[in-house]
This record gives sequence, C-alpha cells and structure tokens, in this order.
Amino acid sequence: MNLSQRLSMTVQLQQAIQILQFSAQELRAAIEKEYLENPVLEMDYHDEAMQAAPDAPQDTSIAALSDYLGGDGKQPGYFVDDKEKNFEAAAPQYTTLEDELLEQVNFTFKDEAERAIATFIVGSISSQGYLTVPVAEIARATQSDAALVEKVLARVQEFDPAGVAARDLAECLRLQAKRQGIYEGLVAAIIDRHLDEVAEARIKEIAAAEHCRPADVQVGIDIVRRLDPKPGSAYGEGSPVTITPDVVVRRAEDGSYKVEIEDQYVPHLQISALYRQADNFDASTRKYITKRLNAAAWLINSIEQRRQTICHVVEEIVRRQHDYLEKGRAYLHPMTMKEVADAIGVHESTVSRAVANKYVEMPGGIAALRSFFTARLPGAGSEEFAASQAKAAIEKLIKKEDPKKPLSDQKLCTLLKNQGLDLSRRTVMKYREQLGYASSVKRKRY
Repeated sequence: MNLSQRLSMTVQLQQAIQILQFSAQELRAAIEKEYLENPVLEMDYHDEAMQAAPDAPQDTSIAALSDYLGGDGKQPGYFVDDKEKNFEAAAPQYTTLEDELLEQVNFTFKDEAERAIATFIVGSISSQGYLTVPVAEIARATQSDAALVEKVLARVQEFDPAGVAARDLAECLRLQAKRQGIYEGLVAAIIDRHLDEVAEARIKEIAAAEHCRPADVQVGIDIVRRLDPKPGSAYGEGSPVTITPDVVVRRAEDGSYKVEIEDQYVPHLQISALYRQADNFDASTRKYITKRLNAAAWLINSIEQRRQTICHVVEEIVRRQHDYLEKGRAYLHPMTMKEVADAIGVHESTVSRAVANKYVEMPGGIAALRSFFTARLPGAGSEEFAASQAKAAIEKLIKKEDPKKPLSDQKLCTLLKNQGLDLSRRTVMKYREQLGYASSVKRKRY
C-alpha cells in the first residue's frame, strides 16, 4: 500500500483566489456573471444600505446563513427587499482611423470607381497610418488602371491626419513637411537621403555630404523630428483602456493619510427576499436553493475578504512610503512583498494577488500598486536604495549635463558612486534606456 499526500483546492477556494486578483472592472464583470447564473442573488449598483450606515458591520458570514438554513427562522442581515436599480450609462463612441478616413472618402469622391478604389486603399492602411498593399495589387483587385490608383492615392494622402497612406517613412515625413511648407533645403535632403544616418546619429557624415555645418544639420534634424512617424497611432484600433483606481489615498486635515476602497462602481450583492421562505418548497427545490444560497454567501464573503485584504496591504504601503507621498517618486523606499506580507500577517502570494492589476489614486496621481515594490540595490556601506531612486539620480544627471559633452554610461557610474549609489555600467545603461534617453553619442549637440 502506497500512502501519499496531495494538496488540492476546492472550487470555492479557487474562486476566492480569483476574486482577490480581480481589478475593480474585472470584479464587476464577475459579479454580473454570477448574478445571471445564481437566482438567489440581487444586485444593487448604488449600495444605499452602505451609504445610510457606512460604519455598520456587514453581516455576511457563512455562520449567519447556516443559522437561517438550519430552520430556526433567523435571517442574515443582507436579506433585504429593496427594489433592484440598474442604470447603465451609454458607452462613449470612439472613432477609429478607418472610420475617419472613410468619412473623408464619402465627402471627397463623387465618382463611383474612384470611391471604390479609395475605399480599398483605406482598408489597406495599417493602424499606424501606412499603406500596406502595392499600387499594382490595388489596381488588380479593383480592376482599375494603375495611373488611376496613383491619382486616387494622391488625394487620399491629402486627408487628415497628415502623412496618412504613405508607403514608407520618407514619404510619410515628406507629405507632412510639404503640408507645413518646410519641405525645402536641408530638411528635404534629410528626409530624402539621410534618414538612416539620422537614426545612427551620424551628424558629421550628413554635414559632409550636404556641405554644411554639423550644427545646421542638427537644426534640420530637430525640425524633422517634430513630424509624426506614425500618423495613425493617435486613433488606435478600438476603445481606449480606462484605468479605474481600486483604492484612493486621501490626505486628512491632521496630515495623516486615509485609505478608502473605491468600490462605488462595483455592484453590491444581496440575497433576494423571494427565497426567505425556503421551507415552502419541496425537498429537491430546497436542496437546490440551499446550494445556491451557500454559493452566494461564499461569493459575498470572498468579496468582503478581498476588500479587507487590499485595504490592509495599501495601509502598510502608505505607512512605509510616507516620504514618497510627501516628496515624490524619487523618495520611494525599497520594499518587497514579503515584508508587507509579514507585517499584515498573510502569505507573500496573497499580497501578490492583492496588488495584481490594481491601481491606487494618491494626491500625486494614479499609480499601479505593483510599482511600489522595488528590489533592494546595494549602496555605499550598509545602505540600500530602490531602483526608482537610481533612475531619478540618472535622470537628474543627464538633465544637467553639457549637451556638447554628454555623460557616458561609465561616467554616470562614477558620478552615481560618489552619491552612494554603486551600480554597474550595464545597470546604468538599462535604467537610462528605460527612462527613454539615448546613448551619449546620440545625445551630443553641436
């Protein structure tokens, strides 16, 4: 006989773990789905009971439900008989690049053949605004002459946004420069012949080829860089993602910070009053109702447990990151999930799930909860610092550097070490690139 132990999770425990990981928007979707599947649940988007008594404890324990199901006539505190209210606002309308272009096609082209070609061209434009199908293929697909396709394409390229329907980067920039009246001289030469050199910061090579000074080339490059290389990206491919904060940290009058769970958009669940008299049903119906009541009670309990866990995690973050709240991100202290877990008495994985896909609104703005957990980097002596502090120091040094003699990564390492931040050159390069700064060669000004 072989004996073995195996750890398995019940369906209810898996559900509780999933609920803890959900963001406010995901939790709302899960609640609405459960509401449709469980007939004993009622849903209220306005949560009038909580507004009437915000400090009153919610009697959502399974023990209360067990007493009721035991036949002693007791009813849990969430057996209410309020009318369901569900007012859904109309979803805002968003215009895609294709919709914008098709509208201009309808206003521009009166000839049916030209309109058909223009419609095909619009359908062949990528989300970034570039034409992805050759003219010859468009001509074959629309059974048109290539010259007519070129004529229609030229008119489509006059549409907004400027630079749309270009076949490559040079044409995209050229269309925009012509519309702005700057396609001449050095600017035209850079667009037509030197985009590869611009990408590699070979300023002197461009100056030698165009017989001008490097400083003049740099001015021309600055003008070209103000053009949009992806004219269609402003429209996107669908509805923009809206970030809804799950937690709000507000500053009180006494200078302390108060943590509030932002659940006004999360529906409030309660047990339908129709199922109070379960004794009136037959045995099989009562068994089904009992099963659904237990599932509803577990769901309500899991949602409340999620609320309390997130609140405790954020309260500990606020306690540890007071300097961040007062002075900004440069003062974010190193902090790990294990430290927070030990402080509030839960497992590290619970903290990880509690901060997953969630955002907090603070006096300084909205931030992802995960962004407060940073690795501890070794500093001078026994001091430690967070990666955000290193990035802030690097950014400060780069902003103060002489543009004609920008700091190399090795020089940044030396200066950071003088400040007590001991980083390798590879780490400095990684943080510099994450901050969006080019190498010292490409940052140099003439």
